[in-house]
Amino acid sequence: MHQIKIDVKTHFIASHSNEEAGEYAFAYTITITNESEHQVKLLKRAWKITDADHKITRVAGDGVVGEQPTIAPGESYSYTSGTVIATPIGMMEGFYTMVSETGTTFDVEIQTFRLAVPNIIH
Repeated sequence: MHQIKIDVKTHFIASHSNEEAGEYAFAYTITITNESEHQVKLLKRAWKITDADHKITRVAGDGVVGEQPTIAPGESYSYTSGTVIATPIGMMEGFYTMVSETGTTFDVEIQTFRLAVPNIIH
């Protein structure tokens, strides 16, 4: 079993948002921790971004933030990226495609996480 842990922190970016235009900007920082016994390399990412109006945007491509990091056993890799949605609340989910040093390709699920303007949900 591939033991890869994904932690996500989100942050609303008011300075890059325009409520009147329906543009809400969010940053997300993801930490990927390799809890397996083998080195892994992140090859691809795939995201499903859903706003409160159920508009879905799909994003996929090679690596993350222009990199295809290799993560040694017991090590972590963190990066920050962002997205803009049309509502003050939304969610993201997806997966990373990785390859282990043994040559096995596998997907790591990224559990659904919320994007929300602070204090919008009580």
